[in-house]
Amino acid sequence: MPLVPARQNHPTGWPGASLGNMPFDRYGVLAGTLHEHFRDTPDTEGAWFHVNLRVDAPDGRYKCAVDVDSHDSETGVQWKVFTVDAAALGPVAAMAPGFHDLDRVPRSGALDYLRHPALRRLQEWPGWLPGPLGDLLDRLLKSSPPWTSGSNVQAANAFEPILAVGRPILVFGEPFDTGLGVHNIHQNQGDAYGSQWWPENGIWQDGATMTRRPDGRFDVFLNKFSGQKDHTDAEGHPI
Repeated sequence: MPLVPARQNHPTGWPGASLGNMPFDRYGVLAGTLHEHFRDTPDTEGAWFHVNLRVDAPDGRYKCAVDVDSHDSETGVQWKVFTVDAAALGPVAAMAPGFHDLDRVPRSGALDYLRHPALRRLQEWPGWLPGPLGDLLDRLLKSSPPWTSGSNVQAANAFEPILAVGRPILVFGEPFDTGLGVHNIHQNQGDAYGSQWWPENGIWQDGATMTRRPDGRFDVFLNKFSGQKDHTDAEGHPI
């Protein structure tokens, strides 16, 4: 079965979504063990579009396509790589292997790049508050660096060091309609009005890849397209 094309649009709705806004039919996290990873075969310009993951779970080997290129921008994607404590991820850090549907709300384990305290960058944090609260905020700030912009090759080079074969892995995104796989593994909000992805904007449904280190913490790779905005409303549309 071929991999699902990057950022494929789906004509399916999400119960409870407002008229005209159609986030994914399903969203969740795949927990498993990384079997292998590889880049797409280069095209005639030498560009890669995905880093592909093969993830083992009790029901089989999943195919996961992580976008590391955009056709819409000379800079391709933006990304960040950092490490977080397992406790910062909520229930997903301890989920059994397999795919788990997640409610698109805080505390379910769902991700939102702009709202999750372990993922967002607290740019307003002045860095001088004393005591335990200051220490916590300082750790959160350090755990989520600024976005890096660059080419697809640079994004893949930044991503691949955390992809140690045999590591436990969490892949957040939308499951394939048929077969075992996950795609839309990137920010899934902030797309501009009029774009083909505007209907899929939604909060608490962002994709990401995380691998568990030997010390129990998680290395995190977040990726977004340079046209996606960093401020969104309650429906995930850009402000």
